[in-house]
Amino acid sequence: MVNDLAQILVASNRGPVSYTTTGAGELEARRGGGGLVSGLSAIDSGEQSLWVCAALGDGDREAVRRGVGEPGVRMLDIDPAVHSAAYNGIANSVLWFVHHMLYQTPLEPVFDQEFRSQWDSYRAYNRAFAEALAEAAAPEAAVLVQDYHLALTPGMLRELRPDLRIGHFSHTPWAPPEYFGLLPDDIAGELLRGMLGADRLGFLTERWADAFTDCCDRVVGGTGRTETGVHGLGADADFLRERAHRPDVGTRLAELREAVGPDRRTVVRVDRTELSKNIVRGLLAYRELLETRPEWRERVVHIALAYPSRQDLAVYRDYTAEVSRLAAEINDTYGTPGWTPVVVHVKDDFARSLAAYRMADVALVNPIRDGMNLVAKEVPVVSDAGCALVLSREAGAHAELGEFAITVNPYDVTATADALHRALTMPPAERADRTKHLAAAATALPPRRWFLDQLEALRSL
Repeated sequence: MVNDLAQILVASNRGPVSYTTTGAGELEARRGGGGLVSGLSAIDSGEQSLWVCAALGDGDREAVRRGVGEPGVRMLDIDPAVHSAAYNGIANSVLWFVHHMLYQTPLEPVFDQEFRSQWDSYRAYNRAFAEALAEAAAPEAAVLVQDYHLALTPGMLRELRPDLRIGHFSHTPWAPPEYFGLLPDDIAGELLRGMLGADRLGFLTERWADAFTDCCDRVVGGTGRTETGVHGLGADADFLRERAHRPDVGTRLAELREAVGPDRRTVVRVDRTELSKNIVRGLLAYRELLETRPEWRERVVHIALAYPSRQDLAVYRDYTAEVSRLAAEINDTYGTPGWTPVVVHVKDDFARSLAAYRMADVALVNPIRDGMNLVAKEVPVVSDAGCALVLSREAGAHAELGEFAITVNPYDVTATADALHRALTMPPAERADRTKHLAAAATALPPRRWFLDQLEALRSL
């Protein structure tokens, strides 16, 4: 029945809930957060909505088999081998690398028959989403497809349901034409035409939107009837400030303060050990600060919360190991019985992250390339005494925050060490004023408004 069909649909690889199986065979649900969850909660309760996502693990697949699920969520039990080839083989090992410009080009990429086979799986994965959306959507429904995992879905869905209003949002950067051109010509064209099946494409910054348009101009002769728009996702100030003062954060704050010691400054970073986050060069810059400016020894601690990411890929395991190795080397070289220069935590802990935000004198956010980087926006919102932000010019957030941050070239370790020194010596009044402006810019488009703006723009076409 039409009344059972959804008027607003979201599609993403990861959904708002995941399942694990207990030892007793029971299913436990874990709910996630983020901008999409906040956005969907803002939809008028009179409108039927549906979130279509992939079953990512054994618990999710078991939930699908048992018919267990959250209202308004549909999980797709895609063949695990197909999902792995699409997700690890293409999305995370090709598209992510292209858009973040991560390849060591003397050796990679290699687009051979194995790649072509994985691309077939990527097509099949996108086809599964397109068919599920087509089946569940009411006439002229609004469909918001998310990210590089589902770049082909808009075009496939357009063929199945030309009546729908289809949007796609890219949460990553977009590669310039010269780098996008690493992809085989036919694949590059297929990818762009897939996205251009949407009525409207959203990006985090003008820079990424312009890069996409440039690629279309070069590869497929333009964007045609598809509109592009920019929506710079901001921090959720109300949630962050309330959450940062709960008891568990207070406990983590006391633990970090004990680890740092009294009367010491802090340089804080919170990141996944994702290749584009540039944690290793950040540690090298901190080491250079201690080496070239010995007055900071025993006066500053680098809190590095580096949470392992994508450990099913060897290159990420190696990178995570290098982060730990380098931190240990700095501590061995410069540490004293009463001072540990780098305090590292690798277990994901949101309460600890918020505690680190609160006590940061300096926030180091130096990605090689990043679609936005919400850490850069969250720290100024939560900081207790104000913080100086050392920010890569290659982070999408730089477009909004750069005026009040200390800008660095993410590859320049010496300049980053100089920036850390400048940040650590910034007068308190200047630091407080910068933090005020950073927080205002960071919260200009909170998640609920970010989502609703896209929905309204799509419906107005």
